[in-house]
Amino acid sequence: MTGSGKSDAHGADRNRWRNELLAFLVLAFGVWPFVAVAVVGAYGFAVWMLQLLFGPPGPPSALH
Repeated sequence: MTGSGKSDAHGADRNRWRNELLAFLVLAFGVWPFVAVAVVGAYGFAVWMLQLLFGPPGPPSALH
């Protein structure tokens, strides 16, 4: 039992490292790509709706 404390601490550190790596991989390749696509899509939808309400950007058309 003299060396069990150190190996338990090493096992806990290794377990924490694996959990952090798994969390990073899930966030980096699972969650954030969907968040990025959702943000860009929401922005595009908002621009589209504003153009439907207020017209396209640019100088006002000349009235003859």
